Amino acid sequence: MPLSLNEIRDRALAFSKEWNNERNEDAEAKSFWDSFFHVFGVTRRRIATFETRVRKANNRQGFIDLLWKGMLLIEHKSRGHDLDRAYEQAKDYFPGIKEHELPKYIIVCDFERLRIYDLDENTQREFKVTKLVDHIHLFDFLSGYKRHEFKEQDPVNIKAAELMGKLHDQLKAIGYDGHALELYLVRLLFCLFADDTGIFEKSIFEDYIELFTAEDGNDLAARVGQVFEILNTETPKRLKNIDGALAAFPYVNGKLFEEHLPTASFDRKMRGILLECCYLDWSLISPAIFGSLFQSVMDEKARRNLGAHYTSEKNIMKVIKPLFLDDLWDEFRKTDSRPQMQKFHTKLRSLLFSDPACGCGNFLIIAYRELRLLEIQVVTYLLKDKLERKQSITDIKIYFEVDVDQFYGIEYEEFPAQIAQVAMWLMDHQLNQLISATFGDYYVRIPLRKSATIVHGNALRTDWQSLITEEGRHYNYIFGNPPFIGSKLMSEKQREDLLNVFGEKNNVGVLDYVTAWYVKAAQILKNLNTKVAFVSTNSISQGEQVGILWNILFGRYEMKIDFAHQTFKWNNEARGIAAVYCIIIGFGHQNTNFSQKKLYQYENIKGDALEISVGNINPYLVEGKDLTIIKRHKSICLVPQMSFGNMPLDGGNLLLSDKEKTELIESEPKAEKFIKPLISAYEFLNGIPRWCLWLVDIEPSELKSMPNVLKRVENVRKFRLGSIAPSTQKFASTPYLFRDRQNPETYILIPSTTSENRLFIPIGFFKKNNIANNSTHIIPNGTCRIQAANATLCKFRNLAGEL
Repeated sequence: MPLSLNEIRDRALAFSKEWNNERNEDAEAKSFWDSFFHVFGVTRRRIATFETRVRKANNRQGFIDLLWKGMLLIEHKSRGHDLDRAYEQAKDYFPGIKEHELPKYIIVCDFERLRIYDLDENTQREFKVTKLVDHIHLFDFLSGYKRHEFKEQDPVNIKAAELMGKLHDQLKAIGYDGHALELYLVRLLFCLFADDTGIFEKSIFEDYIELFTAEDGNDLAARVGQVFEILNTETPKRLKNIDGALAAFPYVNGKLFEEHLPTASFDRKMRGILLECCYLDWSLISPAIFGSLFQSVMDEKARRNLGAHYTSEKNIMKVIKPLFLDDLWDEFRKTDSRPQMQKFHTKLRSLLFSDPACGCGNFLIIAYRELRLLEIQVVTYLLKDKLERKQSITDIKIYFEVDVDQFYGIEYEEFPAQIAQVAMWLMDHQLNQLISATFGDYYVRIPLRKSATIVHGNALRTDWQSLITEEGRHYNYIFGNPPFIGSKLMSEKQREDLLNVFGEKNNVGVLDYVTAWYVKAAQILKNLNTKVAFVSTNSISQGEQVGILWNILFGRYEMKIDFAHQTFKWNNEARGIAAVYCIIIGFGHQNTNFSQKKLYQYENIKGDALEISVGNINPYLVEGKDLTIIKRHKSICLVPQMSFGNMPLDGGNLLLSDKEKTELIESEPKAEKFIKPLISAYEFLNGIPRWCLWLVDIEPSELKSMPNVLKRVENVRKFRLGSIAPSTQKFASTPYLFRDRQNPETYILIPSTTSENRLFIPIGFFKKNNIANNSTHIIPNGTCRIQAANATLCKFRNLAGEL
């Protein structure tokens, strides 16, 4: 167990006193460094070796005085030696050291002076050995108190996820798959993280794999299985004669290692991948970021855009700050007495949080971190007398009450649910490390006594309150980022989920999937002071969805909007990923709504928000009364009607490329008169020709005379009959026709989607011979002169291309 800072200071003073005199230096160098490591509670013999033989830059043999692989290189000299030359000598050893064994720090010393180089930060500090006590913070990497700043796009997160992805692929390739593989990888993740962050003694998992398993990997699975079993066995219940290397692993509990898994199998390559994972510094990895990266490596498609699949911390803070964090900090700042602060502390421990679409737990992890950071300030206030008098603080854990068991989540997929559970423990441990560094007393929650409640299940078919086992308790805050699935993209099962939540079929079929989370939350909010905030696509605050959803939320459930972010661009650094435009809506029951409404507006949807205070926020996310506009079939003013283009609903069988058109005409010349240009959004915007079979006026005899066309029609019939949607099946009776057949004499065409980078929305003017696809909108009977308009359109396309 790491020492408290007070113990380290006492040992540093004793070390300086012991070495503040001339001694037989040649005989005492090893004793010097053994004593130095002892200051920080580290057994030198276990982590570092003297006189490691290497090939130097000049290809001559050399001996490193002391090497801790992957962490520290020490070059020790006689008293009065030139430390600059000692440093150059230390660097000369680098070509002979394996890449993963290269140190992060170099120390050069002559018994009297000690100089430490931080190679990552490119800094150096020098001091007299007698002043070690004033510089112990420079050796936090030894003591276990090192603090890290985590970066969302830090390459180490990507590297770790990629390596775990390789290991996943290798295990899956040999047939180790499904639940067993997922849980196995989550356990390895815990061990790798524990190895570098003080849960385990430093690097004992890495050493066990490297020193106690065969290079060909044939015994690795059995050895890893032994580690998992030991981690699940209390120390008094372990066999008395187990190997000391195994006995060094602590009892973890938390049920992570409880389930018996089938034994895996490794080979030389797989052992090498696992060791590469071990060689990474997992203390640099953020659980909040890594969880989603780890999940994405399990999907080869997702892996190609690694980094695109997690919710950025900035976006999470947009949800939790106005929902609860800002208010809690305001309450903390206004608390000015010890009794009030103790009461506030009790309140923090009583709060319950839920994310009913938690994924890998990003929202829960960040919310938990922020709550613990606030608690640190509370405890600092309560202990300020001791801190001001510089009294030592022992048993710091008795002052901290906020724990992971205040957090609940529901996740549809099993693997991310498991990751979320473990990531909450890992974040908890990082915060305990911060507490240790802040108050100087080592703090760790091992064995794991408490855990977040993460349920693997369908949130829309689960009673959210049932996760809370303590009678009379309820969530204080519900938040998250439910799935972004539009009404036309839902599966049949998802549509059934939505209808089940709403309890009705009238009109709700046009609603996005996320709206079910709004209603599900509203159903449990009545007579409770629970507050809710969800990230959503902006479509639920626009068009026909508003009137349906918000009339239900306002009328049936008496909800009110408390705060809202107007449309902003979902931050995503990955290339090739379509932009998503989101909103955030915070709401609650009208009896408990915020007295001050906050509306966040974006002058630039890619920029930062401007916060304004308003009297009321309506469902269109603007200041104003709670009104909604119901869907109309006709415009309120005299403008031409716009409608969708024609949906083929054909499985691609009525559509033709240039090549397919040519081949069909060559084989069946009579088909040419039925082939029309098809105007889809993509082809229109990019000038790409596409064609379709437009068989509206075909006679049965003509169709029978063209067997290749007839085959395509038959495939359409099979496609439509094979659909699970009755609305699609009914069109199997006319398989030679598009589902829609709007074909006016002339029309104005507008692509339904276009690039956000365009200065204008392109439009086109077409005659009857061109068939508009359903990826466009059309205004029938356009009156512009077609030739002039098309010439203008060509110029516009050229200009748009230049822009």
